[in-house]
Amino acid sequence: MADTMTPKVQKTEAEWREQLTPTQFKIMREHGTERAFSGPYWDTFERGVYHCAACDAPLFISDTKFDAGCGWPSFFQAVSPHAVRELRDTSHGMVRTEIRCASCDGHLGHVFPDGPPPTGLRYCMNGHAMVMRAG
Repeated sequence: MADTMTPKVQKTEAEWREQLTPTQFKIMREHGTERAFSGPYWDTFERGVYHCAACDAPLFISDTKFDAGCGWPSFFQAVSPHAVRELRDTSHGMVRTEIRCASCDGHLGHVFPDGPPPTGLRYCMNGHAMVMRAG
């Protein structure tokens, strides 16, 4: 879903390590995940925009956030079709759709086809991969 017009942020591993916290680096650059109910935003429902913690690109709007009961921030759609990109993920003995930031390629989480209307999608994101700006 990445748009060729999306500006690409490219940094070395050392630059990412310097910029990101150890938890953010593990999640966003090494495709890790935070434990359920442990990261930020899983139970936050304030109005605002969720941005990529690595490059500050807007990713999700609070109006699309819902309580999926899974322990991670969940949204039914991205801020635009070009904000995130999808990749096939066959790790951990299952097939899933990984979601990355289209601007910096940072791992955000996964999307599943069990969300609410109108999309039926559940973008299950790592809270440490995002920064919410109230508004």
